[in-house]
Amino acid sequence: MKVLITGAAGFIGFHLSKKLLNEHYIVFGIDNLNNYYDVNLKKDRVSYLNKSKNFIFNKIDLSNKKKINKIIEQNKIKYIVHLAAQAGVRYSIDHPEFYFKNNLEGFFNILEISKINKIKHLIFASTSSVYGNNSKFPLTEQMNTDKPLSFYAATKKSNEVMAYSYSNIYKLPSTALRFFTVYGPYGRPDMSLFKFTKAILSNKKISFFNSGDHIRDFTYVDDIVDGISSLISKPSLEIIPYNCFNIGGGKANKLITFLNLLEINLNKKAKIKNLPLQKGDVKKTHASVKSLKKYSFYRPKINIEKGIKIFIDWYKKYYKVKSNEKK
Repeated sequence: MKVLITGAAGFIGFHLSKKLLNEHYIVFGIDNLNNYYDVNLKKDRVSYLNKSKNFIFNKIDLSNKKKINKIIEQNKIKYIVHLAAQAGVRYSIDHPEFYFKNNLEGFFNILEISKINKIKHLIFASTSSVYGNNSKFPLTEQMNTDKPLSFYAATKKSNEVMAYSYSNIYKLPSTALRFFTVYGPYGRPDMSLFKFTKAILSNKKISFFNSGDHIRDFTYVDDIVDGISSLISKPSLEIIPYNCFNIGGGKANKLITFLNLLEINLNKKAKIKNLPLQKGDVKKTHASVKSLKKYSFYRPKINIEKGIKIFIDWYKKYYKVKSNEKK
């Protein structure tokens, strides 16, 4: 089966591509390889995927609707997993224009391309951030999501509403996946796991917002891609063919617990600089994944103790970190 993955050089896009290639899919990956974070990491992901003859990569921006459409038409692709986006809650505070261009205009192009080519299933990334500071937990898909705390979250909520309208009007089968704090090897350097690891190894202070009292549903990346892959051939069969699912680990952990596990695996104490809660940050996320479990074979398997160990082993190997060496 052929599938187009946007953001294939990104963290989740890379891992999903790898899994689908192992399952004998033909994967067409696109990415603009922007410099939001280390481009070399993105290129290394693509190099890894290029080892497979069934991976076809094109460097394309979401604004290039004509070129993306041509790839889909020529290769008769009927499934799209849309993971390309401008990510990051804090970055959206100072650079909302990038989120408008990539997350709204870019997603509109994907919807139009999907409509024109009669795509059988469009799966796209949303975020747990759409829930804002909800006070009831675990978070379920039926809860109100009309008060996002960041512009990033607002763009993702907009994606859900846009997709629903296309499912309603044009009968485009689409599924929104609300990701909950994804982590793992080849992860994003702007995320806390990466930042904390680098700071600890470099003997630098960690900026610890809200004194580490954040609570997050940390979800290992392999569990995320297992969930996505289980849905590709399972679009909604309802009159309005639209689904929206939480996809998380289903367990809440304090950020301080996350940090303590890092210290154990690195055999080194962190230096902490406590800072107040940042604008746009939600205090707690905790997913109910009952809906996804009922609909598919999704079963998160990797707890944070195991996941962090796997990440640290990868980090040391990738960055060639030796014992007692700073990185």
